[in-house]
Amino acid sequence: MVQHDLASLRRRFAENVAQRASLTSSALVEALATVPREAFLGDGPWKIRDPAAGDGYTETPDADPSPLYAPVLVAIDAERGLNNGEPVSLAGWLDHLGLAPAAHWLHVGCGLGYYTALGAHVVGPTGRVTALEVEPSLAERASANLRPWPQVEVRLAEDDGIPETSFDAIFVNAGATELLPPWLDGLRPGGRLLVPLTVSLPSGPIGVGQMLLVTAGSSPAQAEARFVSPVGIYHCAGARTVPGERRLRAAFGAGGAREVKTLDRSTHPPRASCWLHSDGFCLQRDRA
Repeated sequence: MVQHDLASLRRRFAENVAQRASLTSSALVEALATVPREAFLGDGPWKIRDPAAGDGYTETPDADPSPLYAPVLVAIDAERGLNNGEPVSLAGWLDHLGLAPAAHWLHVGCGLGYYTALGAHVVGPTGRVTALEVEPSLAERASANLRPWPQVEVRLAEDDGIPETSFDAIFVNAGATELLPPWLDGLRPGGRLLVPLTVSLPSGPIGVGQMLLVTAGSSPAQAEARFVSPVGIYHCAGARTVPGERRLRAAFGAGGAREVKTLDRSTHPPRASCWLHSDGFCLQRDRA
């Protein structure tokens, strides 16, 4: 495909994603129209999967990147079910972060870096992006893929938390049962944390649940919180516990997730307003 046709394809792709995800950030739409997805996925052909169809992977006929500009997953490791995520969902989640020029945001679980690059485009050359990846091979590839964006620093994720203590936004791109203290402590007032709370499926290290948006307030003990969309996603290493999975599964089973309004980190006994009462945090139906 000639570059002119590919540019037109990316533009149509961006407009389609913007419409389907109801994007509010024009900079994010422009990023979708200009950042080449294929540059992050290795040489084609690629294995892709349409989550709406419910089918398995199909292989593209050749190295023409046209099939990548659709709401499809692209396999990073098909045997493990590890993918470059579906663009409508991922772009919608990035939009919820409210990224702006000069912002500093953290991407936990950056994979090969495509969605990191989209966010880097939004914050611009005066912004900063810290990208963490737990798998050394993926971190190495992401670092190479993201060289055109000097505002991005890719780091291998460590067990001792996140590298800085002050971010405008944090996007956890893997499923958790816990809200880790470094994530919550790392938000500036008004900062946003987006994290998928998921319960395991029997098929492997993949879970389903809801994407939680936390907006930090002036008090570290309380924040606004709400669920913004369903999610199915790979597990987050270091952010899952057996008791946490049990509590979360019970909460989802009882319903009422859409009633959540507040994250409360104060010490208190379980009460009727607690939707999920966990160790170190509580999601409540009451507004702070």
